[in-house]
Amino acid sequence: MKHSRILLADDHALILEGFRTILGPHYDIVGTVTDGISLVDVALESKPDLIILDVTMPLLNGIKAAGQIRKKLPGIKFLFVTMHSSPAYLQAAFKVGATGFVLKSSAREEILDAVEKVMKGRVYITPGVGGKSLEQFRDPLGKQAVNSKSLTARECEILQLVAQGHSNKETGYLLQISAKTVAFHRENIKNKLGLRSTAELTQYAIQEGLI
Repeated sequence: MKHSRILLADDHALILEGFRTILGPHYDIVGTVTDGISLVDVALESKPDLIILDVTMPLLNGIKAAGQIRKKLPGIKFLFVTMHSSPAYLQAAFKVGATGFVLKSSAREEILDAVEKVMKGRVYITPGVGGKSLEQFRDPLGKQAVNSKSLTARECEILQLVAQGHSNKETGYLLQISAKTVAFHRENIKNKLGLRSTAELTQYAIQEGLI
């Protein structure tokens, strides 16, 4: 029986080797890459059945890379393996077509089961992540058209730091402005982009490649 073909993408060599060891006996590993740009190039060349990838990678993050790949290979499956447990990352992953989302903290125990379920057309998410119905992750920003070009350079800096989990006070310290000024900019960013929450700001920053 022909094995499903899998491409692995992560910027940590030990994680790639671990996945190869676990999955190699059961699937055809067509390659490993360590950055988002290489991922796009190798995926378009090798046309795997499944890509296992991290959200955070050099040059191009996994969310942006998956979006580019899906435009050329609409039938491909994506299984994200990441350290980020925030619903915003889960939302961003599902928005570009993911059918699997595994936390790195439990990846060794879950990865084989996750791949099996995803390859059978099912959705796999690490237990406890998300919490609510998966429908909330299908189109969390609705049909709103938002554009980072409408933000100033300062607003982009603040959005990036907010999405990384920094408080107003921490952001102000890093940018040498007051927490009150940060709060003012945050509200302006929300109004410009038509977003309501920190989770939506984080998801937007991921999609735009700001983090």
